[in-house]
This record gives sequence, structure tokens and C-alpha cells, in this order.
Amino acid sequence: MKILMIEDNQSVSEMMDMFFQKEGWEYVNAYDGEEGLDQFKSNPDDFDLITLDLNLPKLDGMAVAKEIRAISTTVPLIMLTARDTESDQVLGLDIGADDYVTKPFSPITLIARIKALHRRAEIGGDSETTTDNGDYDVTTNHFKLSTKTREAYLNDVEIEGLTPKEFDLLRTLASNPKQVFSRDQLLQLVWEYEYFGDERTVDAHIKKLRQKIEKVGPQVIQTVWGVGYKFDDSGLDQ
Repeated sequence: MKILMIEDNQSVSEMMDMFFQKEGWEYVNAYDGEEGLDQFKSNPDDFDLITLDLNLPKLDGMAVAKEIRAISTTVPLIMLTARDTESDQVLGLDIGADDYVTKPFSPITLIARIKALHRRAEIGGDSETTTDNGDYDVTTNHFKLSTKTREAYLNDVEIEGLTPKEFDLLRTLASNPKQVFSRDQLLQLVWEYEYFGDERTVDAHIKKLRQKIEKVGPQVIQTVWGVGYKFDDSGLDQ
């Protein structure tokens, strides 16, 4: 795995360098937002994952994240932030980060998050470029999804630009139509580790997922107030 770490704190970079080497991962560090963005733009396909500090000189992390997502909607992106406010964390996820880690953090925690994100990205990374009806893992009267190609369609129109986490959320919900999932359940099923009750990360991803679904058709992700979310496209038959 090759990681781009955009981090202006040299102590943090040196600390993580030791852990990356232990894992056998290649690692490129950029010390400000402009340098990090230039590194990514020079070869977007060269990096398997990006860690991005929120507070950066020259160009802040939010602006960098927007630029990265304009180039690639699929490269896994973990935001590192010293801020501990909910609005900053949700905004980072809303912009397109797949995950966030609040400073100060344990290197072991960051390594675990990286492995979880990369593992899911790899599952979809070996996909074929074409598919037929037999390749869809989830099918209903109006919806179909393929984990092989990481594509999802509503009424035969592709839902475009899904990030890895958005795709995994949609697959989890659509694989169990009408079943209600609590936010805690979705955190465990999709993120594969505990968020210690921080359920707003689910809400932020659901919001972005709904926006992309609404570009192609009616909304099929429904809120069950006080409980969580469910997938239900039965209303489209009417």
C-alpha cells in the first residue's frame, strides 16, 4: 500500500513513519495543503489512501479534500483533526472524507482505521469493467447493485460518484430491504469498529448518499425516527 500523508506536524509524521515502515507500507509526506494537492494531482492513481490534516498552512484541509474529491471519488480519505467539535467532524465527512481521527491519537488506532478502509477499497478494486444481470448481488424491481464492479443502479440509471463508504452503506441497507438498522449497527457493519457512540458519521454519509440517489430517481433510503434507517423501494411500484 502507498499512503499520502498531508501533515504539517513533523513529529506526527515521524511517529507514523515508523509504524508505516513496520507494516511494510510506502509513504509520501507533504507538509502543507498545496504540496499535498500537487503530490496527488501529479499521479492520482499512485496512492491507495490519503491521510489529511484539517489545519494546514497555505491551503486548509477542507479545501484540499474538496479538490481531491473533484479528481477522485473513490480514493480512501482519512481526515486528521485537532478540533473536537461535532460540526468540524461532520463537515469533513460531508465534504467527502471516509473517516476522521481526532488528535491526539494512538498510532495503533490510525493503523486500524487505515487497514479497515483499505480492505474495503481492495474488495472493489479487482472488479471487472463490465457486468451482466447475473453479476448483481442485490436486485429488486427498481434497484440493482454489484460488488464486483462497485456500481449501483436505480431504475437502470447508475448512481454515480459513490465513495467506498457510501457504496458499503447502500449495499448493507439494500441487502435487507425494509429492515431498520440503528446507527450503532451501521457503524459496526460498515466501519468494522466502534465509534464510541459517535453516530453523526452515519448521518453525514446518509445525507451525501441521498443526494446522489436523488439525482437519478426517487429516494429509497428512509429515516425511521428514533431508530435509524432502512432501504425501501416498494413505493416506486405505485
